[in-house]
Formats: sequence, structure tokens, C-alpha cells
Amino acid sequence: MLKKTLVVITLFFTAVCTFAADLTQESTQNTASAEITTDEQVEQERSIQSKINDIGAKILNANKIQDRIVFLYDTRAEKSLLEIDSTVTRRQVVLYDDFYKFTQNDDEIAGLLARGIVTAQRSYMGAINGYSGAVKIKAAPKKFEVVADKIAVDYMVKAGFNPLGLITVIHKSCPQKRFDRFSNKNLTSKRLAIIYEYIYTKYPYFLANNTYINNEHYQNFLLTSTYNRKLLQEKIKTGSKEELDYE
Repeated sequence: MLKKTLVVITLFFTAVCTFAADLTQESTQNTASAEITTDEQVEQERSIQSKINDIGAKILNANKIQDRIVFLYDTRAEKSLLEIDSTVTRRQVVLYDDFYKFTQNDDEIAGLLARGIVTAQRSYMGAINGYSGAVKIKAAPKKFEVVADKIAVDYMVKAGFNPLGLITVIHKSCPQKRFDRFSNKNLTSKRLAIIYEYIYTKYPYFLANNTYINNEHYQNFLLTSTYNRKLLQEKIKTGSKEELDYE
């Protein structure tokens, strides 16, 4: 009886030790895997940050923008800087991962950065070290959105990027609201139509030599903007100078 008891106890402890060893090994493997994942994430974020810096600097230099503006990738970078100095967010362009994941080429990245640069520039304009510029934006946000989109197109073209990238990235990343009567932003469809008209009028080369013509997202934009583009065609035929009421 005693012998059987000793055997059972021995087997029990052997099983416990084996189980503990397996857990330790699994934990070590998980830790190693986590470290590898973290290293890969850090390297990926560093690569994205480098790309953003290069494209952003190219836009600033090509357009001879003398204001100091820095570029940051994702929300964590913004939060860390906020803890140091909250005023810096007015003079930086933060490209959030939620928007970056919609980009598929340098044109689309440039579109987001150019648009952010226009807003950041306002922090240098006006009295009280630029605070009056921010007040003007808040007073007429829809008007500023239209003006800023057009300036972003100018910045992109001057820096050698295709402005149609701004259309495709907005088309992919900005949902369509039911109406914009009580909103501080225009309907995305209206915003895209205004950008398209601006490119059509000022930079027709990009439509005549359209490298985006086979892009699925650009094709979808053409499909969903049929009515608005018909309004533009009618305006061109009649020679009208009136601002179109896009939907």
C-alpha cells in the first residue's frame, strides 16, 4: 500500500514539474514573440515617419514655405508632445494611423500632408502669435475647408505630386453625411466636386493625361459624382462664372 502511495505521489510531482516547465517555455516563447512584434512595429513606424518627413519637407521646400512645421505619425506622438507643450499642436501636421491606412501611394500621402500644412500655416497668421488665424477658421469652417483644399492642390502640383491623389484619399476615408446644414464641414461629395472643378479648371493636364483612370477608387468617385460633374459640364458649356450648388 505504501509503495503504491509513493508511486502515485512521484507521478503527481512529475506531472506538476512537467506542466510547470511547459508553462515556462510557452511564456518565454510568447515573450520572445512579443519582443519581435514590438521591434517590427517600431521599425514599421520609423519607416512611415521617415516617408512622411520626406514628403512633407518636399512640399514645404517646393512651395517655399518659411513657417516651421513638423510632421508626426499617429496619435501617440501627438499625446507625448502635448504633455511637453500643448501649443506645439498648432504648428505640426499629425497624420493619424486611421487616415494613413487609407493611403496607397505618395500622392495620397502628399494630399493629406498638404491639407494639414495649410491649417498649420494659419497658426502663424494674424495677431497674438497666430491665434487670430485660428479664430477665423472657427468662424467660417466650411469656407476655410474649400480654400484649404484648393491651396493643398496647388502645393501638391508645385511639389510634383498628382492632385487626383487628394480626391481618391478623401473619397476613401471621409464618409458621406445626410446633410451639412448644421455641420461645420461640407458634404464629402460637395467637397470632392469642388476639388475636381478646381483641378479641371486650373490643372487640366492631370485629367487629359489621367494616370488614375484605372484606379478603382477614382472610378468609384466618377460613378458617385455623375450628377455633380454634369453640373460642371453645363457650366462650362454656358460659360457661366457662378458658383455651383453641388450636392
